[in-house]
Amino acid sequence: VQLVESGGGLVQPGGSLRLSCAASGFTFSSYVMSWYRQAPGKERELVARISSASDWTNYADPVKGRFTISRDSDKNTVYLQMNSLKPEDTAVYYCKAEGWRDYRGTYYPAYWGRGTQVTVSS
Repeated sequence: VQLVESGGGLVQPGGSLRLSCAASGFTFSSYVMSWYRQAPGKERELVARISSASDWTNYADPVKGRFTISRDSDKNTVYLQMNSLKPEDTAVYYCKAEGWRDYRGTYYPAYWGRGTQVTVSS
């Protein structure tokens, strides 16, 4: 199983970045996918989440209206489009496949990527 994030980097305030997370080794289309972030000295926090069928999304309040999560099941990839970036968005961003249990009780474990650094600074 692999989740590989890419697209991070250094950007000026007000700029944009698009993060990608390429998944392999599990049934990507069955999983809710999420982006989390962790800033230095802070706990990891949920940024955005998308359902397995892309029929719902939700966002943390600090990023609503600026970030957009999407997925492409043909490419087994989830994206995070980040616009109007602020210095407080600086963090390591992680992709996660959320664990779940089916109607028979079979548990499908969660998976994490290793993260990609996003730095917003002038």
